[in-house]
Formats: sequence, C-alpha cells, structure tokens
Amino acid sequence: MVARSPIRARGPVGREHGWEVSTTARKGGLELCDLTPYSKVLVRAGVLSKAAEVLGCALGLARRAPDGTLVAGTGPGEWLLVSGAGTWPALADEIGGGDPTALTTVVDVTHGGFLIRLSGADSRRVLEKICAIDLSDGVTPDGAVFRSSVARIVCDVIRDDDGGVRSYLLHGDRSAGQYLFDAVLDAGSEFSIGISGYREKEA
Repeated sequence: MVARSPIRARGPVGREHGWEVSTTARKGGLELCDLTPYSKVLVRAGVLSKAAEVLGCALGLARRAPDGTLVAGTGPGEWLLVSGAGTWPALADEIGGGDPTALTTVVDVTHGGFLIRLSGADSRRVLEKICAIDLSDGVTPDGAVFRSSVARIVCDVIRDDDGGVRSYLLHGDRSAGQYLFDAVLDAGSEFSIGISGYREKEA
C-alpha cells in the first residue's frame, strides 16, 4: 500500500518510507515543496505540566531538539513536533513518562494534515499577498510561529530559515492541502516560483 499526500505529485515520482513523492530536481530561487510525509505529532498539555517542561518551547516560538525534531508552540497548551519521514520524535516518548495525573495527549497527525515549505528571498512577499500577518523580521523573525488565515485557510505558519535562506513551513488540515499549495503557487507566479521535489531530511 502506498500513502499519498493530498497534494498531487508533479513530474516524475518515487517512493520514500511508503509515500509517493515528487522527485523533481531542485531549481533554486523561490521554491515550494510538499513535505507532507514528514512525521507530525500533536501534543496537548497544561502549560505548567511536565510535558511542557520537556518540550521547552513557549507559545509562538519554535526550536530544534538535539535529535533535529522541530518543536513549535502552535497554541495555548499545544505543540507540533515535526521530524523526518518514518520517524517518531524522541520527545514524544519523553512526554509519555511525565506526571500520570496530568492530562496530556500525544497524537500522530502525519496522515491527517499537510506540510509544505516555501523558501527563497521572495517568500515573504508571496505570503504577504495571501496572509495579513506582519512578516517583517522585527515581528516574525526566524523561529516565530503563528496560526492565521492564509488564502482564507487557517493553518500554522512556522518561520524556519533553511541554511540562511528565508523559509516558512505551513501546516494544516489534509482537506485544504491541494488548495493552499495551488494558492501559494498562484501568489508566487510573479516571482518565478518553482516546485521542488521531496527531500529526505528533517524539516
């Protein structure tokens, strides 16, 4: 059985960890990439809980754990963990050993959501066309996290610069994946946006 992203794979396709993925070569410049196969784990717990202490990430911020897992504070008492495809974030296991009297939920949402990355010097200008949030460095620097309407779809936006290049991760409900991917492509058309194939690495 092959898992498929809600976003249609463009160009030649291959398989990674049981997922059908695009193998289109990277072109550089402004790029949009479907990273839906990456592992995505949603954690909900009290902000003063042991789980919150282990995650070590405040609301509106993102950090990298030693194993490369991206930890993002996406809501009050809510965190999104993103790691490589086919992996289970080590932090999720640590959370399981917390206070048994505290209500903590850890849910794998990999197949229930989409994850796309928009990278390039013009990525801010693209998002500004479809999102009302101030994306200036002073307001949303690298490591900033917010939940907002993007092209009229509510999703999590994580500023996660990649090798010094401005980059954003967008995560939301699976049903909106293709729509948002196409909306970002349309917004980026004037900046010569290109689609890059899936890459096997931590987000």
